[in-house]
Amino acid sequence: MSDIHFGGENVEAVQAALERFHAEKPDLLIAAGDLTRDGAVDEFDAAKAWMDQTPEPRLIAPGNHDAPYMGPLEIVERLMRPWRRYEDRFGSADDVAWRGEGVSAFTLNSARGAQIRLNWSKGAVSRGQTRRLKRRLLAAPKDQAKIVVCHHPLVEITGGPMTARVRGGSHVAQTLTEAGADLVLSGHIHVPFVAPYPFGDGRTVAVGSGTLSIRERGAPPSFNVIEIDPSEIRVTAMAFERTAFQVWRSWAFPRRT
Repeated sequence: MSDIHFGGENVEAVQAALERFHAEKPDLLIAAGDLTRDGAVDEFDAAKAWMDQTPEPRLIAPGNHDAPYMGPLEIVERLMRPWRRYEDRFGSADDVAWRGEGVSAFTLNSARGAQIRLNWSKGAVSRGQTRRLKRRLLAAPKDQAKIVVCHHPLVEITGGPMTARVRGGSHVAQTLTEAGADLVLSGHIHVPFVAPYPFGDGRTVAVGSGTLSIRERGAPPSFNVIEIDPSEIRVTAMAFERTAFQVWRSWAFPRRT
């Protein structure tokens, strides 16, 4: 899931999602950033209270909205310690690893509190981040599915409702392909998608989840269910329709051998 945007969440969808998560009993619950709308304290408290009700284990990465937005003191905090509020509640904002049976997953913080460009909401990944993540992927057992979680799509999605324009994005995507990543999970554009990277063997696949907020961009509130077996990966986008989540779209593709 991604882009819950507490402070602007879809209240009915968020409650229904919580119930569905417990019904699904996932091996791992992943949240790809933008837990809040403006990075406000009360929004983070609401996000933490809700997340504490979801099934464990969880792997969480921040998004651009998770740095403080409003007020002079918030601007200072955004410049000096943009992830303090996030980290006080959810732990490290970057380079978190989770390992389970048949799966290794890693977070990559593509959000920035400030950048030398007008639109700070766009993504950026440093060469240092890329090198660390490459080492982690190469060190993971070769028979495991390898998952990377970041907020911004690293490569622009054709027909998407908005851009991510990640600085260093293409370089990171190519590096992840070379290092054997199977899935790169993101959010940001509020629309589910599946798209293989145009690098290497074409078996590294970007998977975007929708939003659980009222900020819809042509798709209903949604989250993804991902199933992995030795030969295939299946992604199902579950959309909120009136009172419950229903299958909206699905994709299936072979795993790297």
